[in-house]
Amino acid sequence: MDNEWFETVAEAQRRAKRRLPRSVYSALLAGSEQGVTVADNSAAFAELGFAPHVAGLSDIRDLSTTLMGQPMSFPAMISPTGVQAVHPDGEVAVARAAAARGIPMGLSLFASKPIEDVVAANPQTFFQLHWVGSRDFLLHMVERARAAGAAGLILTMDWSFSEGRDWGSPAIPERVDLRTMVRFAPEAVMHPRWLGRWARSGSIPDLTAPNLTPPGGAPPTFFGAYREWMSTPLPTWEDIAWLREQWGGPFMLKGITRVDDAERAVDIGCTALSVSNHGGNNLDGTPASIRLLPSIVGAVGDRVEITLDGGVRRGSDIAKAVALGARAVLIGRAYLWGLAAAGQSGVENVLDILRGGLDSTVLGLGHSTVHGLSPSDIVVLTN
Repeated sequence: MDNEWFETVAEAQRRAKRRLPRSVYSALLAGSEQGVTVADNSAAFAELGFAPHVAGLSDIRDLSTTLMGQPMSFPAMISPTGVQAVHPDGEVAVARAAAARGIPMGLSLFASKPIEDVVAANPQTFFQLHWVGSRDFLLHMVERARAAGAAGLILTMDWSFSEGRDWGSPAIPERVDLRTMVRFAPEAVMHPRWLGRWARSGSIPDLTAPNLTPPGGAPPTFFGAYREWMSTPLPTWEDIAWLREQWGGPFMLKGITRVDDAERAVDIGCTALSVSNHGGNNLDGTPASIRLLPSIVGAVGDRVEITLDGGVRRGSDIAKAVALGARAVLIGRAYLWGLAAAGQSGVENVLDILRGGLDSTVLGLGHSTVHGLSPSDIVVLTN
């Protein structure tokens, strides 16, 4: 049944681990090489604490804000993640959950569902691009996003193609065919609920990337698209400026970890920045996003909206990021675990947990809105 409530994101992760085949669950785990960065993304939040008030608290709290012109019921949006074979409804279920909870949806270029279907489920959808293929192909994808009604673009730049993991990389097939089904059958039959969802949907996991379909062509496989991305010449700042101009609307540059890059992004007219290390999947040893946030806010926070992506697992994490200057956070693996645990209702469950935790933190800190959060609310914990 896809309506089982859980009380924490950690429990959503435990259920996802139980209910997904090992290869599918492994694909949801972050990290590269030694996993230093993915561990630090969460550990750094635990080094920040609060000093709550005990009286004069606000009975009513407004958690709403805006990002790139879009209203949000609380300062979080769905971070774009690739092919979501954890559930047959994939990104459409996530988009519906986000719409039901009043937050925007970020849709990955490598998503398993086409942008048209996702925008129909949530008009507040931001389409994410990687710099892949020629300028003509990028312009084709920009125009497709515009025609679909996307609210904005996200260009993700934080990737160095680090592939090795000390704990081993997941076994992901090129495509799901008869040979693949035979190979992975022992895993699948050990997880009847996951298998049953797909059986009831009348489909099988689709490892293609429909949003990368060339004009008049067929959707590439995920790895086919990935290889095309890896072989594309790396973009310059002039290339990024060109893409922003072609879009002409709200434009977020994702992957900022340095002040000088943040300043260049502002100079070329980006609407928003995402302080992000790709969830720990980029260059291992990059510090946690929350460690890098204050310096970037200090440098450009008065000229551009700044978000944070990486390690958010609790509503109090959102409060910490907002207190340190983020306009909002991007949620990644937390909602994927909810999707795996209970489909759309599981994603809604995760979002409710995060919103509830944020509300409790804003209450305890004596504020009536999230805009009251500031660095003075944060206590740096020392050993």
